[in-house]
Amino acid sequence: MAKRVAIIGGGSSGLCAIKACLQEALEPVCFERSGDIGGLWRFEEHPEEGRASIYRSVIINTSKEMTCFSDFPIPEDFPNYMHNSKVMEYFRMYAQHFDLLHHIRFRTSVCRVSKRPDFAATGQWEVVTESDGKQEAAVFDAVLVCTGHHTEAHLPLSAFPGINKFKGHYIHSRDYKDTRDFTDKRVVVIGIGNSGADLAVEISQTAKQVFLSTRRGAWIFNRVGDQGYPIDTIITTRTNAFLKKLLSQSMVSNFVEKQLNARFDHSHYGLKPKHR
Repeated sequence: MAKRVAIIGGGSSGLCAIKACLQEALEPVCFERSGDIGGLWRFEEHPEEGRASIYRSVIINTSKEMTCFSDFPIPEDFPNYMHNSKVMEYFRMYAQHFDLLHHIRFRTSVCRVSKRPDFAATGQWEVVTESDGKQEAAVFDAVLVCTGHHTEAHLPLSAFPGINKFKGHYIHSRDYKDTRDFTDKRVVVIGIGNSGADLAVEISQTAKQVFLSTRRGAWIFNRVGDQGYPIDTIITTRTNAFLKKLLSQSMVSNFVEKQLNARFDHSHYGLKPKHR
């Protein structure tokens, strides 16, 4: 009898997990709390509790050549850097091609995962799920947690003295969808990660003024590298991996920083990291 595997989450990792289980002649059952696949990459107008949320304009920051599943290339006519809608289209193609959907139980939440009393001998788990207000317990030989790590927003308000007296509006990027609420406003974006940089550029198109606040700067990589190739296909090569083993971290950093400053001098924009 095939061993049963519970998979929690029907996003990119969950879909891969289902396929991997089928390849190993296992019996996967995927529990997805929402009504569709895609996880993080499925755009919704309003953030959903317990699920990652993206803004309308999100474009993936890795090229399709480096992003695709190894056994299912992204179509040639898709852009190198895909909009979230194209990522979802790819996931649907992947799920259909490998016949994954009928292994997914939609609108089913996992309430509890616990070891069976005879776990030491069997290695089995009890998984309690809930759907339509009814709970159900089932036994599985393994559990794969594919829920991602962008579900809960980190908004450390205690780190901003005086925030309780601030008369303006503040949100986490998880709750941002588009620029409509920022027209003719003065806006400060705190943090220079991928989301912070994206939002600062996008909001600047309609806002009166935008400030980008960063604690210690950052090195900015362009998506497109030399000769128009996606930057990750240029950086991630066997040759570069070999050179990184030969050279010290300081030598590698100096070389990369010179390349990035050749595009624009980061110190002119207050972006050069203080630790360098």
